[in-house]
Amino acid sequence: MMEIIPAIDLIDGACVRLEQGDFGKQTTYSSNPLEMAKRFEDSGLRRLHIVDLEGAKTGSPKHLHILEQITTATKLKVDFGGGVRDIPAMQSIIDAGAMMISIGSLALKNKDLMKQAIQKLGAKHFFLGADVRDEHITVSGWMEKSETHVFDFISDYEDLGVHNFFCTDVSKDGMLQGPSILLYTKLIHQFPNIRLVASGGVANFDDLVALQEINCAGAIVGKALYENRITLEELKPFHHVG
Repeated sequence: MMEIIPAIDLIDGACVRLEQGDFGKQTTYSSNPLEMAKRFEDSGLRRLHIVDLEGAKTGSPKHLHILEQITTATKLKVDFGGGVRDIPAMQSIIDAGAMMISIGSLALKNKDLMKQAIQKLGAKHFFLGADVRDEHITVSGWMEKSETHVFDFISDYEDLGVHNFFCTDVSKDGMLQGPSILLYTKLIHQFPNIRLVASGGVANFDDLVALQEINCAGAIVGKALYENRITLEELKPFHHVG
């Protein structure tokens, strides 16, 4: 059974969504992230994906206090990322109660640092994100496509013991156009031992069913939940996840 992971994106302590990563296209959904997290938990969800957008912009986490509030007041298993540039920042995320640290471009740009971090903190604490366009990883807020193929990226980190990955097809994110089923099918076939979480593009309940059918381990859902295209009630069938 696939795990549904609601997303909370933070700017100035509020839950927001950006369209295709554009800070100029920002919608604020709630000024109380803790209340939002409790609603998710009360509905039966068990995971939470927090992105510190301000941290990502400035280069160091800015919302650890909100992470701590949520992990103290709920039993949600939280992953947290945004602005993670060094091992002390990673440690502070674990110390604030996160189950995993979600990391994107750093994993592509600084493998040596990541190796050290994995050795020091343990591979189980890492949730690595690949932003993909045409099967290649994109960097710098999706502006440039790198030379790295997504298969090589996952393979390198699987060799280091990381099993939790999330993948976003950047042409789909925040656009509610449906997830990249073809890409995820290829990745799951190529890497049967990882836990692949789909991210970006989920627009309705049928998208979740389609992702479950190809054996995605989980799906991160953001905008569709906030705009009631998928209701918390509809997610009930997914709740008896181990």
